[in-house]
Amino acid sequence: MKTLSILAAALFIVGCESEIDNKTAAEVAPAIPSEAATADATPKGAAMPAGSLPLQGSSTIEWVGAKVTDDHTGGFKTLSGHAVVADGAIKAATVNIDVSSLYSDHPKLTKHLLSDDFFDVSKFTTATFMITEVKAGEGDQSTVTGNLDLHGIQKSISFPAVVKTTESSATISADFTLLRKEFGMMYPGKSDNLIRDEVLVKGTLSFGT
Repeated sequence: MKTLSILAAALFIVGCESEIDNKTAAEVAPAIPSEAATADATPKGAAMPAGSLPLQGSSTIEWVGAKVTDDHTGGFKTLSGHAVVADGAIKAATVNIDVSSLYSDHPKLTKHLLSDDFFDVSKFTTATFMITEVKAGEGDQSTVTGNLDLHGIQKSISFPAVVKTTESSATISADFTLLRKEFGMMYPGKSDNLIRDEVLVKGTLSFGT
């Protein structure tokens, strides 16, 4: 057992380079109810608020997870939602993620991720990200803030993104890391191949008619 612990520590120190390395981490805080979140939240399958822009099928949410030895990639195939755009800015948005549509680069890993070690899809079928603020920066750079409801835990997250809007469209492109343990996913991995806590989230949300 001691030998395995030493080996695990050594592997951790000399672990492979990862796409996750040096990526910006999202700021995580307790979820705070807001008028925007309450007014513009739309449950999956419900009618969108008048004048909102639907989420387009070209939208993507992907992820990269890392062990000591290598990276694994994946994402979610089924997304839905809408955005409320006014005066050239995103005022609010809701994105629903069908957790059962999760995929990865290996069937065995996909099955494991859907189990109660990770997403526990039998209990938590949908994850929801409800944008409550898009704070403009320089050029297309903005900070997006919203409540993420994942794995039965709701927290506010903020991350940098490239945001572009027109009268009939809006896009949000970003990549940032989240700590999976913040959302109750505590599985450590095997002693000789530990799983990193950070997960890279990346993709583009496109809204329009």
